[in-house]
Amino acid sequence: MGGRTTRQRKAVTRALAGCQDFVSAQDLYALLVAGDHAIGLTTVYRALRELEADGGVDVVRDETGGRLYRLRPADGHRHYLMCRDCGRSRPVDSEVVEEWAGRIAAATGFTAVEHTVELTGVCADCLPGAEGGRPSGDEGEEPLCHWDRAQAPRDPVRSCAS
Repeated sequence: MGGRTTRQRKAVTRALAGCQDFVSAQDLYALLVAGDHAIGLTTVYRALRELEADGGVDVVRDETGGRLYRLRPADGHRHYLMCRDCGRSRPVDSEVVEEWAGRIAAATGFTAVEHTVELTGVCADCLPGAEGGRPSGDEGEEPLCHWDRAQAPRDPVRSCAS
């Protein structure tokens, strides 16, 4: 990984690891400060930028273009289906998209091809008449993220992972 592994970058990485869904830099900062970490918002942004450059996070954009972050799994970047109502994300099998992008690159002679895939919908728990509201994960589990998702904007997001 590029960049120095500072105490602050480790704290950002640990906080991201505790979040099941995508989180904004501002919400991640609030989570860190609430956990008594001495860190500035600029430092959070810098750490996220470095993690993105190193391939350590997946990034999606909300409706206003704001960036949301999630720790990238060890097996590489993924695409996500995002709930337009609550923001819950679920990784989806996107091998066909990756293969298609590779074929396009090879056929055109382009290199370093990046792509954007947007998959949004409304999860079963947000459908009108659904009981119980948004789940926090597996049945009976508390959410791993310690910030209140209900206070976050309920905007659509789109995948910009490449």
